Amino acid sequence: MDYRHGSHTKFSLHIHVVWITKYRKKVLKGELANFIRDIIREECSKMKVDILKGHVSKDHIHLLLSIPPQVTISRLVQQLKGKSSFKALSHFPELKKVFWGRHVWARGYFVHTRGNVTDEVIKMYIENQKHDDDDFQIEG
Repeated sequence: MDYRHGSHTKFSLHIHVVWITKYRKKVLKGELANFIRDIIREECSKMKVDILKGHVSKDHIHLLLSIPPQVTISRLVQQLKGKSSFKALSHFPELKKVFWGRHVWARGYFVHTRGNVTDEVIKMYIENQKHDDDDFQIEG
């Protein structure tokens, strides 16, 4: 497994994110699709988020991302959707006729974490560690 490193961290946080255009309009093609792709790349780079795989479909975006621990998913998606919407509406004035209210994207998004270790494996690992003090257990 490939781990990323921070000054005091070692991590592998991968997420799958999907969001759709408002009204599910199929407008993400040609120059606009390339423009949106470039903004996503730029914003991810600023936040030190690695794009492992991504695709701009006609009415939605799919991204598989590796994020550092200090980046929250909600803030990341807010940045990606907000910046791309603002810049696209500024650069392509004809979009304002399709998307009134200054929003290209529908509300919300889908996110899924990726991992190959189940909760049960982690629970067993913690349980099987040598404990000097059996009275100190954290369970919810």
